[in-house]
Amino acid sequence: MKLQDKKGFICDMDGVIYHGNELLPGVKDFIRWLQENNKKFLFLTNSSVRSPKELAQKLSRMGMDIDPSHFYTSALSTASYLAKQKPGCTAYVIGESGLINALYDMGISMNDVNPDYVVIGDGKTINYNMPNITKAVNLVLAGAKLIGTNPDITGPIEGGEIEPACRALVSPIEIATGKSAYFLGKPNPLMMRCGLSLLGCDEDDVAIIGDRMDTDIIAGIESEIDTVLVMTGVTTKAIMRSFPYRPKYILDGVGDVINN
Repeated sequence: MKLQDKKGFICDMDGVIYHGNELLPGVKDFIRWLQENNKKFLFLTNSSVRSPKELAQKLSRMGMDIDPSHFYTSALSTASYLAKQKPGCTAYVIGESGLINALYDMGISMNDVNPDYVVIGDGKTINYNMPNITKAVNLVLAGAKLIGTNPDITGPIEGGEIEPACRALVSPIEIATGKSAYFLGKPNPLMMRCGLSLLGCDEDDVAIIGDRMDTDIIAGIESEIDTVLVMTGVTTKAIMRSFPYRPKYILDGVGDVINN
């Protein structure tokens, strides 16, 4: 089956659709092709910063009209996981509104005294500072379980630069406490199973498109769906060759999906 004949596509956002507020080449043509050919598609992002509605609004500002139902975030996956693990639990959160609102929506309340969980997200305006990190460290030492919304170490931003992402932000807490975090988001199977369920396609009819070997591509391989690495994000061909697994397709950008 050709890539363009797939019935459904799971697509990352940062490094695939945009860098920060900079839309990447070929994206509008790709989205138009998905919509005109009645393809099923889901944006599955490890970012916990924005809600699905906010992500839809962001793309709307870039000239694309996409319903919020086409988005699923690591914040939603984290909130779902915690609510199933311990209904009515509490959390101390270092993160942005997309994460906090997702937790509230699942009945999880904020607690900076004796929470069940310490949850770390990512973002530009995140309340990540020494007093809050110190608070998180001591809450984990007191028994709170440490959760990260995703295992990304870095993320792409405008101008070709990178910024520290969730895994890098969690690391100081792990080192100070000697406790390992549990990470949701890709490549966690919980995130992928939910994505496939929302898409409503069999694995053979789906491809996952991403820019990271250690999240997007390995998530696809372990879920037995075809993988597409685009070279618009953090992965170079040299980095790709350092991994013991390979994507099925390597494209310059998502716009090339149409011709493969």
